Amino acid sequence: MSDLEVSVVGVEAAAAVHQVIQEAFRARPPIDPPADALSETVETVAEELAAYGGVLATLRGEPVGSMLFDHSGPGLMLRRFGVAPTAQGHGVASGLVRVAEEHALANGYHGLRVKSRVELPESIAFWEYHGYTRSGRVGVTLRLAKVFPRRYTLATADDVRDFGERLAGLLRAGDLLLLSGDLGAGKTTLTQGIGAGLGVRGQITSPTFVISRVHPGLDSGPPLVHVDAYRLGGIDELDDLDLDTSLTEAVTVVEWGEDVAESLADERLEIRIVRAPGGEQSLDDHDPRDLVLQPVGLRWLDSGLESLTG
Repeated sequence: MSDLEVSVVGVEAAAAVHQVIQEAFRARPPIDPPADALSETVETVAEELAAYGGVLATLRGEPVGSMLFDHSGPGLMLRRFGVAPTAQGHGVASGLVRVAEEHALANGYHGLRVKSRVELPESIAFWEYHGYTRSGRVGVTLRLAKVFPRRYTLATADDVRDFGERLAGLLRAGDLLLLSGDLGAGKTTLTQGIGAGLGVRGQITSPTFVISRVHPGLDSGPPLVHVDAYRLGGIDELDDLDLDTSLTEAVTVVEWGEDVAESLADERLEIRIVRAPGGEQSLDDHDPRDLVLQPVGLRWLDSGLESLTG
């Protein structure tokens, strides 16, 4: 049995959580302006735990790591994250994150948010290592978010198109979607549905031979930029495309965009289309497909993706 125990706690753990906050934040490098964590008291910690809860880690019975939850915004916010300096190297920080994510999933949250000071690169690297991505900066505070993936099983090509049409209802100008999957998996089929949902002009076909197309919106909606990155050598060639519209003004769908187009936007929706086990024919042969949506960034927290059904 491990000497490390990590669990969700309430007001009963206020004194232990307060102890960790004091030890952890006193040991941090000096920053300007200083963090206000050291102004916490047992009473203020108790109030926050009573309202939202938190996580406490103990090592051989001694409190060594903790965090506070905050439910007041999109997703679950993690605050006052800290590990006592005497407990470094025992997996305490990763244990705190694991329990927080399990708690969030079990309670219906779609993702988590954290903040980190830009003067603490090791802290930022820790969160990025655990899958949190940068979602903006306010002054000296960097915002990071992790949105949980979602999986949908779709039986036919029509279902894939219909899914794309429903997805389009959640999209707005500036959104970037990166599609990946084998040849014939249904990337263009999904894009056709997105185009139908956005109400854009022109027939959407595979852009392999022209690399990119811009489909203007018929009404007041954004245009659709449809790109095939299969033959592009990298992001430089993607940047060189002579598009007739700014990507910030359009919904952009990049087929074969994985490992090529991520730098176009910090916040994006990565969609992998995978044949279900046993499916070996083309999409027109009605093989089921699994669509795995991996949202990246705060934009997708509580964006409505949870309302989509397979």
